[in-house]
Amino acid sequence: MSDSAPSFKPPSTLLIVGSGVFGLSTAYALTKRPEWASTQITVLDRAGGSASIPQRPVFPSRDASSIDSSRIIRADYADPAYAALASAAQAEWRKPGPDSIGGDGRYTETGFLLVADNEPPLVRNARGLEVKSGMGFAREAYANAAAHARHSGREGDGNGDWVQPLDGREAIRNATTTGAELGDWGYLNRGSGWANAERAMAWFYEKVRRTGRVKFASGTVMRLEVDADQRRVVGAKLADGRSLRAELVVVAAGAWTPSLVDLRGQAVATGQVLGYMDITPEEQARLGKAPVLMNMTHGTFLIPPSNRVLKIGLHGYGYQNPTKVTSCLTVPKQHKSSSDFTSSGARKKAGEEHFPEIAVSQPLTHLDDPTLWMPASGERALRKGLRAMVPWPSVADRPFNANRVCWYTDTPTGDFLVTYHPYWNGLFVATGGSGHGFKFLPVLGEHIADNIMGRCTPILKDKWAWKEVADVEQAIVTEDGSRGGQAGLILRTELRKNGPRI
Repeated sequence: MSDSAPSFKPPSTLLIVGSGVFGLSTAYALTKRPEWASTQITVLDRAGGSASIPQRPVFPSRDASSIDSSRIIRADYADPAYAALASAAQAEWRKPGPDSIGGDGRYTETGFLLVADNEPPLVRNARGLEVKSGMGFAREAYANAAAHARHSGREGDGNGDWVQPLDGREAIRNATTTGAELGDWGYLNRGSGWANAERAMAWFYEKVRRTGRVKFASGTVMRLEVDADQRRVVGAKLADGRSLRAELVVVAAGAWTPSLVDLRGQAVATGQVLGYMDITPEEQARLGKAPVLMNMTHGTFLIPPSNRVLKIGLHGYGYQNPTKVTSCLTVPKQHKSSSDFTSSGARKKAGEEHFPEIAVSQPLTHLDDPTLWMPASGERALRKGLRAMVPWPSVADRPFNANRVCWYTDTPTGDFLVTYHPYWNGLFVATGGSGHGFKFLPVLGEHIADNIMGRCTPILKDKWAWKEVADVEQAIVTEDGSRGGQAGLILRTELRKNGPRI
Protein backbone atom coordinates (compact mmCIF):
# COMPACT_ATOMS: atom_id res chain seq x y z
CA MET A 1 0.00 0.00 0.00
CA SER A 2 1.24 3.47 -0.80
CA ASP A 3 -0.15 4.67 2.55
CA SER A 4 2.44 2.64 4.44
CA ALA A 5 5.47 3.18 2.17
CA PRO A 6 8.82 4.28 3.66
CA SER A 7 8.19 7.76 2.22
CA PHE A 8 5.10 8.07 4.39
CA LYS A 9 3.59 11.53 4.58
CA PRO A 10 1.20 12.16 7.50
CA PRO A 11 -2.35 13.03 6.45
CA SER A 12 -3.74 16.51 7.00
CA THR A 13 -6.74 15.02 8.83
CA LEU A 14 -7.06 11.80 10.84
CA LEU A 15 -10.24 10.23 12.20
CA ILE A 16 -9.89 7.51 14.85
CA VAL A 17 -13.13 5.59 15.40
CA GLY A 18 -13.07 4.33 18.99
CA SER A 19 -11.63 5.74 22.21
CA GLY A 20 -10.65 2.47 23.90
CA VAL A 21 -7.16 1.08 24.42
CA PHE A 22 -6.23 0.94 20.72
CA GLY A 23 -7.79 4.27 19.77
CA LEU A 24 -6.65 6.39 22.73
CA SER A 25 -3.11 5.01 22.77
CA THR A 26 -2.76 5.67 19.02
CA ALA A 27 -3.99 9.23 19.36
CA TYR A 28 -1.57 9.95 22.19
CA ALA A 29 1.41 8.42 20.39
CA LEU A 30 0.77 10.53 17.30
CA THR A 31 0.52 13.77 19.30
CA LYS A 32 4.12 13.22 20.42
CA ARG A 33 5.52 12.84 16.90
CA PRO A 34 6.71 16.03 15.20
CA GLU A 35 5.74 14.68 11.77
CA TRP A 36 2.09 14.84 12.86
CA ALA A 37 2.21 18.38 14.28
CA SER A 38 0.01 19.75 11.48
CA THR A 39 -2.46 16.85 11.41
CA GLN A 40 -5.96 17.48 12.75
CA ILE A 41 -6.71 14.44 14.93
CA THR A 42 -10.29 13.54 15.85
CA VAL A 43 -11.30 10.64 18.11
CA LEU A 44 -14.90 9.54 17.64
CA ASP A 45 -16.84 7.23 19.93
CA ARG A 46 -20.43 6.31 20.66
CA ALA A 47 -19.55 7.64 24.14
CA GLY A 48 -23.11 7.41 25.38
CA GLY A 49 -23.79 9.53 28.43
CA SER A 50 -24.14 8.09 31.89
CA ALA A 51 -27.53 7.19 33.35
CA SER A 52 -27.48 10.26 35.60
CA ILE A 53 -26.21 12.68 32.93
CA PRO A 54 -27.37 11.21 29.62
CA GLN A 55 -26.41 14.27 27.59
CA ARG A 56 -22.77 14.24 28.69
CA PRO A 57 -20.35 12.33 26.42
CA VAL A 58 -18.17 9.83 28.27
CA PHE A 59 -14.99 8.41 26.73
CA PRO A 60 -14.67 5.47 26.31
CA SER A 61 -18.28 4.33 26.16
CA ARG A 62 -19.54 2.67 29.35
CA ASP A 63 -19.80 -0.75 27.71
CA ALA A 64 -16.31 -0.77 26.19
CA SER A 65 -14.25 -3.81 27.16
CA SER A 66 -11.68 -1.53 28.84
CA ILE A 67 -14.21 -0.17 31.33
CA ASP A 68 -14.24 -2.42 34.37
CA SER A 69 -13.10 -2.61 37.97
CA SER A 70 -10.00 -4.66 37.21
CA ARG A 71 -7.79 -6.15 34.52
CA ILE A 72 -4.80 -8.47 34.86
CA ILE A 73 -1.39 -6.87 34.25
CA ARG A 74 1.13 -9.57 33.41
CA ALA A 75 4.00 -10.44 31.11
CA ASP A 76 3.07 -14.11 31.32
CA TYR A 77 2.83 -15.15 27.69
CA ALA A 78 3.70 -18.27 25.76
CA ASP A 79 4.67 -15.98 22.86
CA PRO A 80 8.05 -14.25 23.44
CA ALA A 81 7.03 -11.17 21.41
CA TYR A 82 4.01 -10.44 23.62
CA ALA A 83 6.00 -11.32 26.75
CA ALA A 84 8.58 -8.68 25.80
CA LEU A 85 5.94 -6.09 24.91
CA ALA A 86 4.04 -6.73 28.15
CA SER A 87 7.26 -6.50 30.14
CA ALA A 88 7.86 -3.02 28.69
CA ALA A 89 4.28 -2.06 29.58
CA GLN A 90 4.71 -3.37 33.12
CA ALA A 91 7.68 -1.08 33.64
CA GLU A 92 5.28 1.82 33.05
CA TRP A 93 2.53 0.38 35.24
CA ARG A 94 4.98 0.06 38.14
CA LYS A 95 6.04 3.70 38.14
CA PRO A 96 4.64 5.47 41.24
CA GLY A 97 2.98 8.84 41.59
CA PRO A 98 -0.02 10.69 40.15
CA ASP A 99 1.74 11.28 36.82
CA SER A 100 2.11 7.54 36.21
CA ILE A 101 -0.62 5.39 34.72
CA GLY A 102 -0.28 2.91 37.58
CA GLY A 103 0.14 5.50 40.32
CA ASP A 104 -2.38 6.46 43.01
CA GLY A 105 -3.54 2.86 43.36
CA ARG A 106 -4.39 2.31 39.70
CA TYR A 107 -1.97 -0.64 39.67
CA THR A 108 -1.47 -3.20 42.43
CA GLU A 109 1.27 -5.86 42.27
CA THR A 110 -0.22 -8.83 44.09
CA GLY A 111 1.44 -11.54 42.05
CA PHE A 112 -0.11 -13.87 39.48
CA LEU A 113 -0.68 -17.59 40.01
CA LEU A 114 -1.09 -19.34 36.66
CA VAL A 115 -1.91 -23.06 36.69
CA ALA A 116 -3.27 -25.82 34.47
CA ASP A 117 -4.64 -29.31 34.87
CA ASN A 118 -2.67 -32.38 33.84
CA GLU A 119 -2.83 -32.59 30.04
CA PRO A 120 -0.31 -32.88 27.20
CA PRO A 121 1.11 -29.57 25.91
CA LEU A 122 -0.53 -30.17 22.54
CA VAL A 123 -4.09 -31.44 22.04
CA ARG A 124 -6.44 -31.89 19.10
CA ASN A 125 -9.30 -29.47 18.67
CA ALA A 126 -12.79 -30.16 17.32
CA ARG A 127 -11.47 -29.91 13.73
CA GLY A 128 -8.77 -32.48 14.42
CA LEU A 129 -5.95 -29.93 14.37
CA GLU A 130 -3.15 -30.04 16.91
CA VAL A 131 -3.20 -26.91 19.08
CA LYS A 132 -1.59 -25.68 22.29
CA SER A 133 -3.30 -26.75 25.51
CA GLY A 134 -3.65 -24.80 28.74
CA MET A 135 -0.70 -26.75 30.12
CA GLY A 136 1.32 -25.98 27.01
CA PHE A 137 0.56 -22.29 27.44
CA ALA A 138 1.45 -22.40 31.14
CA ARG A 139 4.82 -24.05 30.65
CA GLU A 140 5.85 -21.72 27.82
CA ALA A 141 4.63 -18.69 29.77
CA TYR A 142 6.74 -19.82 32.73
CA ALA A 143 9.86 -20.05 30.59
CA ASN A 144 9.33 -16.54 29.22
CA ALA A 145 8.41 -15.05 32.61
CA ALA A 146 11.48 -16.59 34.26
CA ALA A 147 13.72 -15.30 31.47
CA HIS A 148 12.36 -11.76 31.85
CA ALA A 149 12.81 -11.93 35.63
CA ARG A 150 16.47 -12.84 35.15
CA HIS A 151 16.95 -10.12 32.54
CA SER A 152 15.42 -7.45 34.78
CA GLY A 153 17.37 -8.53 37.86
CA ARG A 154 14.24 -9.70 39.68
CA GLU A 155 15.29 -13.33 40.16
CA GLY A 156 14.84 -13.32 43.92
CA ASP A 157 14.42 -11.06 46.93
CA GLY A 158 15.51 -13.32 49.77
CA ASN A 159 12.02 -14.77 50.10
CA GLY A 160 12.10 -16.97 47.06
CA ASP A 161 12.24 -16.54 43.31
CA TRP A 162 10.10 -13.87 41.69
CA VAL A 163 8.90 -16.56 39.29
CA GLN A 164 8.45 -19.76 41.28
CA PRO A 165 7.38 -23.09 39.71
CA LEU A 166 4.73 -25.03 41.62
CA ASP A 167 4.60 -28.77 41.03
CA GLY A 168 1.52 -30.49 42.45
CA ARG A 169 -1.72 -29.51 44.08
CA GLU A 170 -0.30 -29.03 47.56
CA ALA A 171 2.29 -26.51 46.40
CA ILE A 172 -0.40 -24.67 44.47
CA ARG A 173 -2.80 -24.71 47.42
CA ASN A 174 -0.17 -23.13 49.65
CA ALA A 175 0.43 -20.36 47.10
CA THR A 176 -3.22 -19.43 46.55
CA THR A 177 -3.75 -18.19 50.15
CA THR A 178 -7.37 -19.33 49.73
CA GLY A 179 -6.62 -23.02 50.30
CA ALA A 180 -7.63 -23.97 46.76
CA GLU A 181 -6.15 -26.95 44.95
CA LEU A 182 -6.46 -25.04 41.72
CA GLY A 183 -4.50 -27.22 39.30
CA ASP A 184 -1.75 -29.79 38.85
CA TRP A 185 1.16 -27.60 37.76
CA GLY A 186 1.82 -23.91 37.52
CA TYR A 187 3.89 -21.05 38.81
CA LEU A 188 3.67 -17.88 40.86
CA ASN A 189 4.96 -14.67 39.28
CA ARG A 190 5.35 -12.09 42.06
CA GLY A 191 6.05 -9.41 39.46
CA SER A 192 2.51 -9.34 38.03
CA GLY A 193 -0.73 -7.91 39.35
CA TRP A 194 -3.85 -6.03 38.34
CA ALA A 195 -5.06 -2.55 37.45
CA ASN A 196 -8.28 -0.65 38.03
CA ALA A 197 -9.19 -0.50 34.36
CA GLU A 198 -11.83 2.21 34.49
CA ARG A 199 -9.65 4.55 36.55
CA ALA A 200 -6.66 3.92 34.28
CA MET A 201 -8.70 4.69 31.16
CA ALA A 202 -10.02 7.89 32.73
CA TRP A 203 -6.46 8.91 33.60
CA PHE A 204 -5.26 8.15 30.07
CA TYR A 205 -8.16 10.02 28.47
CA GLU A 206 -7.28 13.11 30.50
CA LYS A 207 -3.65 12.74 29.43
CA VAL A 208 -4.70 12.75 25.77
CA ARG A 209 -7.17 15.59 26.25
CA ARG A 210 -4.59 17.79 27.95
CA THR A 211 -2.31 17.65 24.90
CA GLY A 212 -4.75 20.03 23.23
CA ARG A 213 -4.06 18.21 19.99
CA VAL A 214 -7.04 15.87 19.88
CA LYS A 215 -10.67 16.71 19.27
CA PHE A 216 -13.18 14.31 20.80
CA ALA A 217 -16.48 13.80 18.99
CA SER A 218 -19.50 11.84 20.16
CA GLY A 219 -21.73 9.91 17.80
CA THR A 220 -22.71 6.48 16.51
CA VAL A 221 -21.17 5.47 13.20
CA MET A 222 -23.74 4.04 10.82
CA ARG A 223 -21.16 3.18 8.18
CA LEU A 224 -17.90 4.36 6.69
CA GLU A 225 -18.06 6.68 3.71
CA VAL A 226 -16.20 5.72 0.56
CA ASP A 227 -15.10 7.10 -2.78
CA ALA A 228 -15.58 3.98 -4.87
CA ASP A 229 -13.76 5.37 -7.91
CA GLN A 230 -10.63 5.90 -5.83
CA ARG A 231 -11.11 2.75 -3.71
CA ARG A 232 -10.80 5.07 -0.72
CA VAL A 233 -12.47 5.49 2.67
CA VAL A 234 -13.10 9.20 3.17
CA GLY A 235 -14.88 9.39 6.52
CA ALA A 236 -17.79 8.17 8.59
CA LYS A 237 -21.53 8.72 8.39
CA LEU A 238 -23.20 9.16 11.80
CA ALA A 239 -26.67 8.18 12.96
CA ASP A 240 -27.66 11.83 13.40
CA GLY A 241 -26.91 12.59 9.76
CA ARG A 242 -23.51 14.19 10.24
CA SER A 243 -20.48 13.18 8.20
CA LEU A 244 -16.95 13.35 9.53
CA ARG A 245 -14.37 13.42 6.76
CA ALA A 246 -10.67 12.58 7.01
CA GLU A 247 -7.73 11.77 4.78
CA LEU A 248 -6.97 8.70 6.90
CA VAL A 249 -9.50 6.72 8.96
CA VAL A 250 -8.36 4.38 11.73
CA VAL A 251 -11.08 2.01 12.90
CA ALA A 252 -10.26 1.01 16.48
CA ALA A 253 -13.79 0.30 17.66
CA GLY A 254 -13.05 -2.90 19.55
CA ALA A 255 -15.77 -5.52 19.25
CA TRP A 256 -17.81 -3.11 17.10
CA THR A 257 -15.08 -3.03 14.43
CA PRO A 258 -16.38 -6.14 12.58
CA SER A 259 -19.73 -4.35 12.22
CA LEU A 260 -18.03 -1.49 10.32
CA VAL A 261 -15.33 -3.33 8.36
CA ASP A 262 -15.73 -6.82 6.92
CA LEU A 263 -13.38 -8.89 9.12
CA ARG A 264 -14.79 -12.31 8.35
CA GLY A 265 -11.91 -14.74 8.74
CA GLN A 266 -9.86 -12.06 10.52
CA ALA A 267 -11.67 -11.24 13.76
CA VAL A 268 -14.99 -11.78 15.51
CA ALA A 269 -16.80 -10.29 18.51
CA THR A 270 -17.27 -12.75 21.38
CA GLY A 271 -19.07 -12.11 24.67
CA GLN A 272 -17.28 -13.19 27.85
CA VAL A 273 -19.04 -13.46 31.21
CA LEU A 274 -18.06 -11.70 34.44
CA GLY A 275 -19.74 -12.12 37.82
CA TYR A 276 -19.58 -9.83 40.87
CA MET A 277 -20.60 -10.28 44.48
CA ASP A 278 -20.38 -8.24 47.66
CA ILE A 279 -18.11 -9.62 50.38
CA THR A 280 -17.60 -8.90 54.06
CA PRO A 281 -14.72 -6.82 55.49
CA GLU A 282 -13.17 -10.04 56.82
CA GLU A 283 -13.37 -11.70 53.41
CA GLN A 284 -11.92 -8.58 51.80
CA ALA A 285 -8.97 -8.67 54.20
CA ARG A 286 -8.21 -12.31 53.34
CA LEU A 287 -8.84 -12.21 49.60
CA GLY A 288 -7.15 -8.86 49.14
CA LYS A 289 -3.83 -10.53 49.96
CA ALA A 290 -4.23 -13.28 47.36
CA PRO A 291 -2.48 -13.25 43.99
CA VAL A 292 -4.46 -13.12 40.77
CA LEU A 293 -5.62 -16.72 40.20
CA MET A 294 -6.08 -18.31 36.78
CA ASN A 295 -6.54 -21.87 35.55
CA MET A 296 -5.60 -21.97 31.87
CA THR A 297 -7.33 -25.32 31.28
CA HIS A 298 -10.73 -23.97 32.27
CA GLY A 299 -10.20 -20.27 31.54
CA THR A 300 -11.56 -19.07 34.89
CA PHE A 301 -9.75 -16.29 36.71
CA LEU A 302 -10.15 -14.31 39.92
CA ILE A 303 -8.64 -10.87 40.61
CA PRO A 304 -8.10 -9.82 44.25
CA PRO A 305 -11.14 -7.76 45.32
CA SER A 306 -11.21 -4.10 46.24
CA ASN A 307 -13.93 -2.11 47.97
CA ARG A 308 -15.53 -5.38 49.12
CA VAL A 309 -16.55 -6.48 45.62
CA LEU A 310 -15.30 -9.83 44.36
CA LYS A 311 -15.08 -10.39 40.61
CA ILE A 312 -14.63 -13.69 38.79
CA GLY A 313 -14.37 -14.09 35.03
CA LEU A 314 -14.17 -16.63 32.25
CA HIS A 315 -11.51 -16.16 29.57
CA GLY A 316 -13.14 -18.63 27.23
CA TYR A 317 -14.25 -19.17 23.66
CA GLY A 318 -17.13 -16.85 24.39
CA TYR A 319 -20.58 -16.33 22.97
CA GLN A 320 -21.28 -15.01 19.49
CA ASN A 321 -24.28 -12.90 18.54
CA PRO A 322 -24.86 -13.31 14.76
CA THR A 323 -26.74 -10.27 13.47
CA LYS A 324 -27.61 -9.19 9.93
CA VAL A 325 -26.14 -5.76 9.22
CA THR A 326 -25.77 -3.40 6.26
CA SER A 327 -23.19 -1.24 8.00
CA CYS A 328 -20.16 -3.36 7.16
CA LEU A 329 -17.77 -2.18 4.42
CA THR A 330 -16.85 -5.12 2.20
CA VAL A 331 -14.68 -5.66 -0.86
CA PRO A 332 -16.79 -5.62 -4.04
CA LYS A 333 -17.43 -9.00 -5.59
CA GLN A 334 -16.31 -7.61 -8.97
CA HIS A 335 -12.88 -7.02 -7.53
CA LYS A 336 -12.61 -10.71 -6.70
CA SER A 337 -13.35 -11.57 -10.33
CA SER A 338 -11.11 -8.78 -11.69
CA SER A 339 -13.95 -7.02 -13.54
CA ASP A 340 -14.54 -3.28 -13.51
CA PHE A 341 -16.33 -2.50 -10.23
CA THR A 342 -16.34 1.24 -10.97
CA SER A 343 -18.82 1.03 -13.82
CA SER A 344 -21.73 3.45 -13.72
CA GLY A 345 -24.08 0.61 -12.89
CA ALA A 346 -22.00 -0.38 -9.90
CA ARG A 347 -21.82 3.22 -8.71
CA LYS A 348 -25.61 3.49 -8.81
CA LYS A 349 -25.79 0.49 -6.49
CA ALA A 350 -23.05 1.65 -4.14
CA GLY A 351 -25.04 0.68 -1.05
CA GLU A 352 -25.53 -2.86 -2.32
CA GLU A 353 -22.04 -3.08 -3.75
CA HIS A 354 -20.02 -2.06 -0.72
CA PHE A 355 -22.48 -2.56 2.15
CA PRO A 356 -24.42 -5.74 1.39
CA GLU A 357 -26.41 -7.46 4.11
CA ILE A 358 -24.13 -9.90 5.88
CA ALA A 359 -24.18 -11.62 9.26
CA VAL A 360 -21.61 -10.60 11.85
CA SER A 361 -21.36 -11.22 15.57
CA GLN A 362 -22.43 -7.92 17.11
CA PRO A 363 -22.08 -6.94 20.78
CA LEU A 364 -25.16 -6.96 22.98
CA THR A 365 -24.51 -5.08 26.21
CA HIS A 366 -26.22 -3.59 29.24
CA LEU A 367 -26.54 -0.31 27.33
CA ASP A 368 -28.65 -2.12 24.74
CA ASP A 369 -30.66 -3.96 27.40
CA PRO A 370 -30.36 -2.84 31.05
CA THR A 371 -31.99 -6.13 32.14
CA LEU A 372 -29.39 -8.29 30.37
CA TRP A 373 -28.09 -11.12 32.54
CA MET A 374 -25.40 -13.54 31.44
CA PRO A 375 -26.41 -16.96 30.09
CA ALA A 376 -26.98 -19.66 32.70
CA SER A 377 -24.23 -21.74 31.06
CA GLY A 378 -21.76 -18.93 31.70
CA GLU A 379 -22.97 -18.45 35.26
CA ARG A 380 -22.50 -22.17 35.93
CA ALA A 381 -18.93 -21.96 34.64
CA LEU A 382 -18.24 -18.97 36.90
CA ARG A 383 -19.76 -20.75 39.89
CA LYS A 384 -17.61 -23.82 39.24
CA GLY A 385 -14.54 -21.63 38.97
CA LEU A 386 -15.38 -19.72 42.13
CA ARG A 387 -15.78 -22.92 44.14
CA ALA A 388 -12.43 -24.12 42.85
CA MET A 389 -10.63 -20.87 43.62
CA VAL A 390 -12.30 -19.86 46.89
CA PRO A 391 -13.50 -23.09 48.58
CA TRP A 392 -15.07 -21.25 51.49
CA PRO A 393 -18.71 -22.15 52.27
CA SER A 394 -19.49 -18.49 52.99
CA VAL A 395 -18.44 -17.44 49.47
CA ALA A 396 -18.71 -20.48 47.20
CA ASP A 397 -22.52 -20.47 47.01
CA ARG A 398 -23.26 -16.77 47.50
CA PRO A 399 -25.36 -15.40 44.61
CA PHE A 400 -23.83 -12.93 42.18
CA ASN A 401 -25.48 -9.56 42.57
CA ALA A 402 -24.08 -8.08 39.34
CA ASN A 403 -22.80 -9.39 36.05
CA ARG A 404 -21.45 -8.27 32.72
CA VAL A 405 -21.02 -9.63 29.22
CA CYS A 406 -17.65 -8.20 28.17
CA TRP A 407 -16.97 -8.22 24.42
CA TYR A 408 -13.62 -9.36 23.04
CA THR A 409 -12.47 -8.95 19.45
CA ASP A 410 -11.01 -12.40 18.88
CA THR A 411 -8.60 -13.46 16.16
CA PRO A 412 -7.79 -17.10 15.31
CA THR A 413 -4.32 -16.91 16.88
CA GLY A 414 -4.92 -14.27 19.56
CA ASP A 415 -2.69 -11.84 17.64
CA PHE A 416 -3.80 -8.24 17.24
CA LEU A 417 -4.93 -6.93 13.83
CA VAL A 418 -3.06 -3.66 13.24
CA THR A 419 -2.66 -2.93 9.54
CA TYR A 420 -3.80 -1.05 6.46
CA HIS A 421 -6.78 -2.58 4.72
CA PRO A 422 -5.53 -4.61 1.74
CA TYR A 423 -8.15 -3.14 -0.62
CA TRP A 424 -9.51 0.17 0.66
CA ASN A 425 -7.07 3.09 0.63
CA GLY A 426 -7.21 5.52 3.52
CA LEU A 427 -8.38 2.78 5.92
CA PHE A 428 -6.33 1.38 8.79
CA VAL A 429 -7.66 -1.10 11.34
CA ALA A 430 -6.37 -1.41 14.91
CA THR A 431 -8.26 -4.10 16.76
CA GLY A 432 -8.18 -7.80 17.65
CA GLY A 433 -7.32 -7.36 21.33
CA SER A 434 -8.48 -10.97 21.90
CA GLY A 435 -9.07 -10.33 25.59
CA HIS A 436 -5.50 -9.36 26.40
CA GLY A 437 -4.99 -5.87 24.96
CA PHE A 438 -5.59 -3.67 28.01
CA LYS A 439 -2.27 -4.34 29.77
CA PHE A 440 -0.40 -2.85 26.79
CA LEU A 441 -2.10 0.56 27.12
CA PRO A 442 1.10 2.43 28.12
CA VAL A 443 3.09 1.24 25.09
CA LEU A 444 0.69 -0.06 22.43
CA GLY A 445 0.07 3.26 20.71
CA GLU A 446 3.72 3.71 19.80
CA HIS A 447 3.73 0.41 17.94
CA ILE A 448 0.44 1.19 16.18
CA ALA A 449 1.83 4.59 15.16
CA ASP A 450 4.98 2.88 13.86
CA ASN A 451 2.80 0.56 11.79
CA ILE A 452 0.81 3.46 10.35
CA MET A 453 4.09 5.11 9.32
CA GLY A 454 5.61 1.91 7.93
CA ARG A 455 8.19 1.58 10.70
CA CYS A 456 6.84 -1.36 12.70
CA THR A 457 9.27 -4.10 13.72
CA PRO A 458 9.13 -7.05 11.31
CA ILE A 459 7.95 -9.49 13.98
CA LEU A 460 4.99 -7.34 15.05
CA LYS A 461 4.18 -6.33 11.49
CA ASP A 462 3.93 -10.00 10.58
CA LYS A 463 1.88 -10.95 13.65
CA TRP A 464 -0.51 -8.03 13.21
CA ALA A 465 -0.91 -8.33 9.43
CA TRP A 466 -4.07 -9.00 7.45
CA LYS A 467 -4.17 -12.76 6.93
CA GLU A 468 -5.01 -14.70 3.79
CA VAL A 469 -8.18 -16.68 4.50
CA ALA A 470 -9.38 -19.59 2.39
CA ASP A 471 -12.92 -19.66 3.82
CA VAL A 472 -14.24 -16.44 5.39
CA GLU A 473 -17.39 -18.26 6.50
CA GLN A 474 -15.47 -20.64 8.76
CA ALA A 475 -16.04 -19.79 12.42
CA ILE A 476 -13.16 -18.08 14.20
CA VAL A 477 -11.95 -19.91 17.30
CA THR A 478 -8.99 -18.52 19.22
CA GLU A 479 -6.59 -21.43 19.65
CA ASP A 480 -3.62 -19.97 21.55
CA GLY A 481 -3.89 -22.26 24.59
CA SER A 482 -5.38 -19.56 26.81
CA ARG A 483 -9.08 -20.35 26.39
CA GLY A 484 -11.45 -22.65 28.22
CA GLY A 485 -15.09 -23.68 28.01
CA GLN A 486 -17.11 -24.65 24.96
CA ALA A 487 -16.69 -23.17 21.50
CA GLY A 488 -19.54 -22.24 19.17
CA LEU A 489 -22.12 -20.98 21.69
CA ILE A 490 -24.69 -18.48 20.41
CA LEU A 491 -25.63 -15.79 22.92
CA ARG A 492 -29.34 -15.43 22.15
CA THR A 493 -29.78 -19.21 22.04
CA GLU A 494 -28.17 -19.56 25.45
CA LEU A 495 -30.14 -16.63 26.88
CA ARG A 496 -33.38 -18.38 25.93
CA LYS A 497 -32.29 -21.27 28.15
CA ASN A 498 -31.99 -19.10 31.23
CA GLY A 499 -34.00 -20.42 34.10
CA PRO A 500 -33.96 -19.41 37.75
CA ARG A 501 -30.84 -17.59 38.92
CA ILE A 502 -28.15 -19.79 40.42
